[in-house]
Amino acid sequence: MRILILNGPNLNLLGTREPEIYGNRTFLQVLEELKKDFPGEIDYIQSNVEGELINALHDSKHDGIILNAGGYTHTSVAIRDAIAGISVPVVEVHISNLAEREEFRHNSFITAVCEGSIMGFGMDGYRLALEWFKGNPRGKIGY
Repeated sequence: MRILILNGPNLNLLGTREPEIYGNRTFLQVLEELKKDFPGEIDYIQSNVEGELINALHDSKHDGIILNAGGYTHTSVAIRDAIAGISVPVVEVHISNLAEREEFRHNSFITAVCEGSIMGFGMDGYRLALEWFKGNPRGKIGY
């Protein structure tokens, strides 16, 4: 199974950006750990550009996508439409619990078109999403 982890804007700053919310590890450190536990299964793209995220969604030939759309979660109808328009299942991941954050972060444009949403478990959210994909073959939803 091949999974694409797609991270949106400002997630390249993990490890230095607001460590009280996002922790001290960079995503590349986390990715290295994930690749050890899920060898040969993970590709990774990070972009601060909305159109590049949409192109990655459109172009994906993966079995699943783990998407942390960052701030675009709350603003991008275009990313929502891209997810709805592809057949690759997408799991939404957020490092922090959006429900505990600022009011404007409480609304996600993408949740309704994703297989599920994982938030508030820090960087472990990516591992949880990978475990879900590993245990749930394409087309099988729920437990």
